[in-house]
Amino acid sequence: MRIRALISRLPLSLWGEGGRRPDEGTVDIVPAPSPHPSPRGQTERSRKRFSVRKLGLTAIGLSVLGGAAAYGVYSKTVAEIGPLPLEATKEVSVTVVDREDRLLRAFTTPDGQWRLPLDPKDVDQHYLKMLLAFEDQRFYEHHGVDPQAVARAVVQMAKHQRLVSGGSTLTMQVARLLERKHERTAGGKLRQMARAIQLERALSKYEILRLYLRLAPFGGNLEGVRAATIAYFGKEPRRLSIGEAALLVALPQSPEVRRLDRNPQAAQRARDRVLDRAVEAGVISPAEALKAKSERVPSVRQAFPKLAPHLTETETAAHPAETTIKLTLDAKLQASLEKLASEQAGIQGEKLSAAIVVADHATGEILAHVGSAGYLESGRQGAVDMVTATRSPGSTLKPFIYGLAFEAGLSHPETLIEDRPVRFGDYAPKNFDEGYHGTISIREALSQSLNIPAVRVLARVGPGKLVGRFRRAGVTARFPDKSEPTLAMALGGTGLTLRDMTQLYASLARGGDSIALTHRYDERGKALLPTRVKQIANAHRLMSPVAAWYVTDILKDAPPPLNAKGGRFAYKTGTSYGYRDAWAIGYDGRHVIAVWVGRADGTSVPGMMGRTAAAPILFDAFDRLSRKRTPLPSPPSGAITTAAADLPTPLARWREASDDAATGPFLKPSVLIAYPPDRSEIESADLDGEPLVLKADGGALPLTWLVDGAPITSDPHARDTTWQPSGPGFAKFTVIDANGKVDRVSVRLK
Repeated sequence: MRIRALISRLPLSLWGEGGRRPDEGTVDIVPAPSPHPSPRGQTERSRKRFSVRKLGLTAIGLSVLGGAAAYGVYSKTVAEIGPLPLEATKEVSVTVVDREDRLLRAFTTPDGQWRLPLDPKDVDQHYLKMLLAFEDQRFYEHHGVDPQAVARAVVQMAKHQRLVSGGSTLTMQVARLLERKHERTAGGKLRQMARAIQLERALSKYEILRLYLRLAPFGGNLEGVRAATIAYFGKEPRRLSIGEAALLVALPQSPEVRRLDRNPQAAQRARDRVLDRAVEAGVISPAEALKAKSERVPSVRQAFPKLAPHLTETETAAHPAETTIKLTLDAKLQASLEKLASEQAGIQGEKLSAAIVVADHATGEILAHVGSAGYLESGRQGAVDMVTATRSPGSTLKPFIYGLAFEAGLSHPETLIEDRPVRFGDYAPKNFDEGYHGTISIREALSQSLNIPAVRVLARVGPGKLVGRFRRAGVTARFPDKSEPTLAMALGGTGLTLRDMTQLYASLARGGDSIALTHRYDERGKALLPTRVKQIANAHRLMSPVAAWYVTDILKDAPPPLNAKGGRFAYKTGTSYGYRDAWAIGYDGRHVIAVWVGRADGTSVPGMMGRTAAAPILFDAFDRLSRKRTPLPSPPSGAITTAAADLPTPLARWREASDDAATGPFLKPSVLIAYPPDRSEIESADLDGEPLVLKADGGALPLTWLVDGAPITSDPHARDTTWQPSGPGFAKFTVIDANGKVDRVSVRLK
């Protein structure tokens, strides 16, 4: 009974294929009795039957004793080595992948290893078949230890008086990799066997194979098949040639001796032996093996991808617990545009940098984020991410100024406006060429990026209104501490980032419908939106569809840079004061691309302009994105497409806010709340107990002010008033002019 109890406790793996124990069924080898036995024959058969039974019982006894001894050794070894060290296998390189799971960037583990996660389903099947044929043909049959392989190893050791082969299974190799040591002694093999049995009991075959693919050594600090294929072949392991697959099977046997960057000849000889074994196993044909042997063996290690370095470093720092981060970028487009930025910056100036953002304005997903002309180029301060740096946007804000005027019914693209000297208090704007063009259309004024007409229109629309609309679109314009928006915004007198400008133009491209940009997916593959943007998404418009189409209709005819073909997308250039920033931003029916060129330290670059420095990059970037443009939208309902001569009288000529109307309320300018901006937040500490100043532009006097629907005391003949807040909270301000025109803004007091 003790023996049977002991047998029942033995591990299944000790009994080879099928794991059957001796007590799980025996074969009766006693022959059937003859129908007419003779006494003498019966005695002889009885003696033979007794001998066979004795021999069988002896064999069973020896097996039981051997199994008991083996189980005792196994139990003692397991007690010595302890539980499986599986926690260590979870430490892998942090990887950042693109929208198609292509590698953008990988980081070494804390111990300096390239150890990239990989599943068997993502590996070329030729490799897996060769691996099992060469290392462990019975991998799916044994339970960690292959009795046949062990027996062969014992016979070879007895014959050669040394350990010729260890009879290792793939599971035993994983056990060795977990222990981080390779002992070619009997004790070492016993420990590997014990670990292998532990592994088989704890994990599935698929999981064990995945561990091997992650931990197998390939020389130097390369661990795992994926790290090896990227470093040696410059590609993922999904598709390998037969020669590459055989090479990957051979290298882990002696990873340092066969390192491709040190001894490719040794690696080639080992590869050819694997190919011969694969032919013997029927995995490949002799012809395939012959062709694979002619493949060149790589002799250098390639650098791991380092695409979108600014964004990938920011994301990994922000999410230290995640081992795989998926971005919305397109790796191929990213690589192409990084090369473009580097080449163009090199042509234009020694210390110049360039940045590019590409987004799909239908979804808000960013497809490329090029932060500089070279991340490691210290002379260009390449480590500074110019996509997120605050700079002056120059004339790229003019389309939004005119758009708000179109929306308010103040003008039309064919409305005539004066480009003549003008003064607004102490501010006297001048055109870039310091000349004047007289009476021109707004279409011409925007196409030629004239400053004076843009300032005239902004004076009527109101800088505060422009800032408020930007806030609706999820973009915050930056100003010096405690300063207010001024007319200088028409010429770029505010701070915005390249990503901000991309988001504003994306909203313009969508017919004025605001959209948030995102560069990251969550674990379910859904695009992540910043919390601040979620609050405004789907709730507000940057401008009306008609106004946005008017702007697009003007920008689509902007003349292209030298040697470029125009008319395929709408775009606008800009140059900031002092030649510090050159901009070019364009869009078609699906994508928006924004380009910035300049010095990261903000130093002036005399002669640098958006049209000559940034626009050529913009056009080249569109060609690299797709040579087939998505058409721009058709005119929306309500758009006036008649010639200038057929415009209604109120739209024929631009009228200043101070102009007196000839007749009728239609000619009266609309009233607009200039301050505070819509949806702005005001700190109570900034007021320091003083009342909040409310300002209005335009409208016919007298004006009536309301706060939360209740009128407040104000001078009816003034365009500003004050209001004393009672405490933090939300407030809605309304102004009504003498003609019943109304404007409203909402503000939060903190």
